Amino acid sequence: MYVCICRGITDSRIRQEVANGATTIRELGARLGVATHCGQCGPHARAVLAEAVQEIVTSDVTGGTSVWEPAA
Repeated sequence: MYVCICRGITDSRIRQEVANGATTIRELGARLGVATHCGQCGPHARAVLAEAVQEIVTSDVTGGTSVWEPAA
């Protein structure tokens, strides 16, 4: 689903950047431009970011794989 209409950024793209090491909204802004134009996507982008980071943390703690898998 689209999170940032201004930049055409989807939740999958945010999750992909988290998998590549992004952990803050500032990093997402630098990498993708999310929440850097009109700012309306900021709250939703932060929520997707937090969820994706939590999935990675949970996966690391349990030794399993993340419940989220990027689309091929």
